[in-house]
Amino acid sequence: MIKKNILLLLISISSFAYSQQIKITGKVVNQHKEALEQVSVSEMNSRNGTMTNSKGEYTLTVTSGDSVRIVFSLVGYQRHQYIIAKPTQDVSLNAELKEDNELGAVTIEGQRTVTTVIERIDYLATRRASNPWGSIESLLATMGGVSSTNELSSQYSVRGGNFDENIVYVNGIEIYRPLLVRSAQQEGLSFINPDMVQTVGFSGGGFSAEYGDKMSSVLDITYKKPEKFEASASAGLLGGSVHIGNSSGRFSQITGIRYKTTRSLLSTTDTKAEYDPTFIDAQTYMTYDLSPKWEVSLLGNYSHNTYEFSPKTRSTSFGTLMTPRNFTVHFDGWEKDRFITYQAALTLKGKINENLNVGITGSTFSSDERERYDIEGSYVLKELDLSGENDTTDDSSYLGIGKYIEHARNKVKSEVYTISHFGDLKAGDNLLKWGLTYQKENVRDKINEWEMRDSAGYSLPSTGTDVNLYSNLKADNKISPSRFSGFIQDTYRWNTDKGLFIINAGVRASYWTFNEELIVSPRGAIAFVPAGNENFSVRLAGGIYYQAPFYKEFQRTVNVDGNNVIELNKDIKSQKSIHIVLGSDYYFGGGGERNTPPFKLSGEIYYKKLSDLIPYTVNNVKIRYSGENSAKGYTMGMDFKLYGEFIPGADSWISFGLMKAQQEIDGIKVPLPTDQRFNFALFYQDYMPGYERLRMSLRGLWSQGLPVSAPYKGYENGYFRTPAYKRVDIGFSWQVLGEKFAIRNTNSFCKAFKNVWLGLDVFNIFDMQNTNTYYWVTDVYNQQYAVPNYLTGRQLNVKILAEF
Repeated sequence: MIKKNILLLLISISSFAYSQQIKITGKVVNQHKEALEQVSVSEMNSRNGTMTNSKGEYTLTVTSGDSVRIVFSLVGYQRHQYIIAKPTQDVSLNAELKEDNELGAVTIEGQRTVTTVIERIDYLATRRASNPWGSIESLLATMGGVSSTNELSSQYSVRGGNFDENIVYVNGIEIYRPLLVRSAQQEGLSFINPDMVQTVGFSGGGFSAEYGDKMSSVLDITYKKPEKFEASASAGLLGGSVHIGNSSGRFSQITGIRYKTTRSLLSTTDTKAEYDPTFIDAQTYMTYDLSPKWEVSLLGNYSHNTYEFSPKTRSTSFGTLMTPRNFTVHFDGWEKDRFITYQAALTLKGKINENLNVGITGSTFSSDERERYDIEGSYVLKELDLSGENDTTDDSSYLGIGKYIEHARNKVKSEVYTISHFGDLKAGDNLLKWGLTYQKENVRDKINEWEMRDSAGYSLPSTGTDVNLYSNLKADNKISPSRFSGFIQDTYRWNTDKGLFIINAGVRASYWTFNEELIVSPRGAIAFVPAGNENFSVRLAGGIYYQAPFYKEFQRTVNVDGNNVIELNKDIKSQKSIHIVLGSDYYFGGGGERNTPPFKLSGEIYYKKLSDLIPYTVNNVKIRYSGENSAKGYTMGMDFKLYGEFIPGADSWISFGLMKAQQEIDGIKVPLPTDQRFNFALFYQDYMPGYERLRMSLRGLWSQGLPVSAPYKGYENGYFRTPAYKRVDIGFSWQVLGEKFAIRNTNSFCKAFKNVWLGLDVFNIFDMQNTNTYYWVTDVYNQQYAVPNYLTGRQLNVKILAEF
């Protein structure tokens, strides 16, 4: 009996020794030797895993025994796997992850830079996403707090702000929107070329002082600096693109050309016409290393957009089952628009020493916008009798019969010249950043537009004796002000026994000579990652944010001798918003047989107090301001986002937001034009198990309708809401040729290609009728009827993408 017990004890001791706990420690860096935070480090086929900290360090405990497979993964980087053969003692294992620039699955980075509330998005998603433009903004529309209700436009609103309240940077250069565009049909291409993008950062509020004077959001784009030859070409029913990049010695360049046409999409609308929209742009980003520490770079862009439109007929049915109506128009006339923009920036930057970086940038922007149209329409608005009991061809069924003529000869030229200095200094646990900018703005506009309406032989508004125009607008203005701005901010990391604190604080100031206004914007953020639970973080950010006027905001309309004339209000002030944003991230799940990285649940609660607001109305993508600081208001809400890999290597996500955006105009409380009480978005990806060559992506949007007021009335005089915006797009991609295909080794022609993909997209798969704006029909009694302008219907698109 004693011998048996001793034998069992020896077996237990040997078993314990055989299965002892082994610690694996190390550091994970990228190819530039920079520490990578939030890298998933896990044991394959196990739920045992951890994350790297802010210094890229990790500790993983495993059980000794057989060989251990350790997997390092971070979306946007190539996944690495290491095998440790039967470890018997603690192991030190460092890893270097390379950025994944291959055309793989669509992914989105669940990582958030908690100090500045900037979320990084993987640009590869736009290459495969199913949407009419394939733009980064269309992917952005599926993120929490972001709304887009016009598939023809790259514009978006964020947490109650309008299009003008979003600031966009490319390589630190601010990008400007055209001033004259009034319709998404005319808008053309987004500035951002997805083929050239390296990183994408986005913040919906509470961003740091290094970003400019806008009230809603920041989109921060960095174009890539190729390290080897790369090229691609794509073509489809909506246009095509080519890009080429290479590196030779000290010089590197990446250049892209894009062409878009929306003729096939516009053919699905109610208006039958001869459409000729042509949008072309060319961009280049070049760098040259003057020395190991100094670099000069050039960013250039040329865009030429033309829109020609000859309407023929339109028939729109609308109303309810009880009051069905039809609006029919026969057109005569034409519209010809042209928008040409140039932008260039030359940057010199370098290292004074290992801790001090400085740089200087000179940039220029020029835009020549012209809008011309003469369109005449003869319309009939009548009630429909769906029962068939009554004769609907008699005069009693007609609600309005009339004509209208629209005329415009508009021209705007704008130029912006900028020179700026920037720098950063690392001092211990502090990172100090600063910048100084001088900007010269030249804008000249000539506006001449009018509209005449006639109903039953009476010009509207009818006096019984006079012939009047329904509306008219004239302008001949020129300004040439200067703007001075600067910022300074510090980021401090503080490790304690309780966890890691990250504090960011800064101040931004700007002075504009047009209205002689000085604005000062203090901003800050604090984040906390508790010790022992790096899967959870919480942050608080906020500050004062101004919407510095550029040109449209201070245009006000006055009546001069019966004509509406635009004058410039020199007493205009910057609109003001105080942000408070509380958010958190939580990583959970992961592991399992597929060894997928954890899911991530993010949430933010925000409040924005608004003052000195300039009331405005939105018609399609045209924002028309009142030119007076006559309103105040607030925006409050919450956003939730869930990210995760339901299949390895392809992220999907769901976002949901609740919001209330209200303004008070002359004591009357009304919603902001961008008020949406709910917003739901989905992006999902899948592929055939064991057959990854065939992939699918699904994009869905559902949001409450926007407030609408009658033209020239304003929301304070009454409003109603459009129907909810609902849209689902689906896309399929099939890899015809890839690097691992055997035919590449035997066929010289195939060797020239890296990857070839064929795609089939179905836009608006359920053919939902979404309302963008309304055409207002007025009868002789000056009663107005709102006739909906529907957006695009179901549309197929075939495309091919080849990489070299």
